[in-house]
Amino acid sequence: MFVNLLHNYIKMTTQQLIQQIQLKKSFLCVGLDVDLNKIPQHLLALEDPIFEFNKAIIDATHDLTVSYKPNTAFYEAYGIKGWMSLQKTINYINEKYPDIFTIADAKRGDIGNTSSMYAKAFFEDLNFDSVTVAPYMGKDSVEPFLAFENKHTIMLALTSNEGAFDFQTLNVSDASGGKELYKQVLETSKTWKNSVNLMYVVGATKAEYFTEIRKIVPDSFLLVPGVGAQGGSLAEVCKYGMNANVGLLINSSRAIIYASNGTDFAEKARAEALKMQQEMEGIISLKFEKV
Repeated sequence: MFVNLLHNYIKMTTQQLIQQIQLKKSFLCVGLDVDLNKIPQHLLALEDPIFEFNKAIIDATHDLTVSYKPNTAFYEAYGIKGWMSLQKTINYINEKYPDIFTIADAKRGDIGNTSSMYAKAFFEDLNFDSVTVAPYMGKDSVEPFLAFENKHTIMLALTSNEGAFDFQTLNVSDASGGKELYKQVLETSKTWKNSVNLMYVVGATKAEYFTEIRKIVPDSFLLVPGVGAQGGSLAEVCKYGMNANVGLLINSSRAIIYASNGTDFAEKARAEALKMQQEMEGIISLKFEKV
């Protein structure tokens, strides 16, 4: 309990995240997207199969990853029981592995007072280090999250799904001329209060865009989904998106947590996480440890 209370008052700084990356030679984020139809059947007999699944995955991979990212939809779908499983999961990470960076993948974004309540839910009640938000409603929907100066706000910028091209890459006009919408979003967000605590979601399937994104936000951390199951290339993302502090959190969900649906699921999850960590270690070595 003491560790959890202490964690409430310690800021998970960007520098601490960088130190974890350096220590573990990893920039892996494991997505905890739990579907009761996919987890091992023997867990269903337990009182809280979602939490027990997460706990086993976390214990098996904590030394290989720097971040865990529960997608809240996979918990909300099960009502109050799912929400309780989410709370138990984040409490377990904070108490046992307090150096792990936690992300509530909630993609919230609403008018100011509603966003303030969302921020309180994830930052104060659940005590996540960060939350994903959608910027469509603009500054007053995002700044309530940024008002929590000891927390991080991860804003959608250029996502990995096919529908991203419906809006995000369209040219828009402003005083400086035409540019893609995602670039306007990135540039505008830098003017918001406490924007130093912003991170951004950029899909791995858009690797060719990383060069342009880094021109706008060279120092920010990018949360990168889409490596693995969605076809994104880790090597390509790192080639164009890595900065002097790595600056990337590469998310993998299904490829790791559903590596097996048998009693060896945690062991197989570790094996998949280790593969990614070793690939990341090789990339870090080539980029930063050349003599």
